[in-house]
Amino acid sequence: MDSIFRISHRTLKILSAMVWLSGAVVLATKGSSLLQEAIALQPDLYWSWLAPLLGFVIGLLKIRFIFGPSCKRNLDRISRLPDPKPWHCFRLGFILFLIAMIILGTTLSNMSHGNYSFLMGMVVLDFSLATALFGSSYVFRQQQIFSPDQ
Repeated sequence: MDSIFRISHRTLKILSAMVWLSGAVVLATKGSSLLQEAIALQPDLYWSWLAPLLGFVIGLLKIRFIFGPSCKRNLDRISRLPDPKPWHCFRLGFILFLIAMIILGTTLSNMSHGNYSFLMGMVVLDFSLATALFGSSYVFRQQQIFSPDQ
């Protein structure tokens, strides 16, 4: 029965990339929504335009020092799995951390509604994470997981 869940290393890497990039899309969308709310609260404040830029710059640093290396380590780990299954796309500890971060991010976003400063902080956070996730996807391209001859 265990063999019915077996998948190729390449398929598992693609699944990992889809989760990685879907997180980027969700965070960029959420950040944009929070930015729109902040602009509606204080349309004349310059932070409404600086927060996404600051998030982008912080995201660039995260690509280099955190997300890129983390993504590479995960793909290397997947390559070494003797019998890959769909639930192996990330380590259990990472999945638990991800769940905790989703809950925390949702809670903080809900708490930020109506508070311009809090909204701006969440915009910086969401844009930095979205930038880091999108930007670190270069690792998936480097390993050519999407090429058919892989």
